[in-house]
Amino acid sequence: MKLEFLEFHLLSSSLQHLWSKFIEHYDWEKLLNTVASRLFQFILLSILFLIIRWVGKAIIQKAFNKYRDSKLATVSANRTDTIHSLVLNIFTYIILFFWIYALLTLMGVPVGTLIAGAGIFSLALGLGAQGFVSDIVTGFFILLEQQLDVGDAVKINAIEGTVTAIGLRTTQVTSYDGTLNFIPNRNIQIVSNLSRNAMRALIEIKVNPNTPIDDITKIIKEVNEQLTPKFPEITKGPTYLGTSISADGHLALQVIVYTTPGEQFTVQRAFLSAYLRAIREAGISLPTIYPGK
Repeated sequence: MKLEFLEFHLLSSSLQHLWSKFIEHYDWEKLLNTVASRLFQFILLSILFLIIRWVGKAIIQKAFNKYRDSKLATVSANRTDTIHSLVLNIFTYIILFFWIYALLTLMGVPVGTLIAGAGIFSLALGLGAQGFVSDIVTGFFILLEQQLDVGDAVKINAIEGTVTAIGLRTTQVTSYDGTLNFIPNRNIQIVSNLSRNAMRALIEIKVNPNTPIDDITKIIKEVNEQLTPKFPEITKGPTYLGTSISADGHLALQVIVYTTPGEQFTVQRAFLSAYLRAIREAGISLPTIYPGK
């Protein structure tokens, strides 16, 4: 027992001696100077790249604004915004790449040698980057085929809203409730673009079987004459289709209006409100509760 205690004491004393010798002989001033120097270089490098990013974005913004204001602009505003968003996205990725490269070089990491001799690591990285490459390729074809433009009203999968930005990897869609959705380009399978060609607004007025259809028909025509001149975005109609069975199986009067892309919902709400208000003022009652609802 005493022998074990003596051995432990000798080992402890030896370690303390080595630690004291290390503390005394290590050049702490040099270490602190090195850390401070690297930290200063890192801060200076980051500030430099932030300035480059800010200047580059300002130049890109100015160039696109000048193009929009010029008489030589032959591309639509939405298409110009799309290209603008893509250029900013590419510029950001390039700046990020060179910042990381400069940072690793500053830390003494031989980036070129590391990449050249990565071997299995490169293979693993390549397999892990398949999704990233798929995003870029899909995004490229979306832009090439002009499926989307910034400002378009679209429906992608279960998400419906307005395209805010199109990047190399993701597409941003703002829903009508304000939610900003980031959709990886590889997940975009079917794109329903609601901003191409003339859009149709179908207006349905639910009625009872004993509702005076002729009176409502006259009211619809009067409202159409009064309201149509206030909406220059209407390209055709409104056209009264008469009595029909709606999708939910109820008796309804239908009116159809064609509008410029993106304006169909505004026109639909305005005309439906005007119809219901005029019908109520005429003293005609409409169903408010439907079976199964």
